[in-house]
Amino acid sequence: MENGRLEAFEKMLAAVQKEYADILSKMDKMKSEGKVKTVTYQQMLSRKMMYQNMLSMYEIYGLTAEGSPGR
Repeated sequence: MENGRLEAFEKMLAAVQKEYADILSKMDKMKSEGKVKTVTYQQMLSRKMMYQNMLSMYEIYGLTAEGSPGR
């Protein structure tokens, strides 16, 4: 059972890191297009902060490799 939990955690961590990277990429694109005042950009900013907080918690508890994507 522990092995299943570890695998589930690893999948979740990878998904959070990927989503965070995707959000950053989309925000950069929108910023270059001058769309920083749009509702969509503001929603992405909110999501970015949420995922950043999640990744910070993983880091605080030593659950991420040093220098891993998403930070």
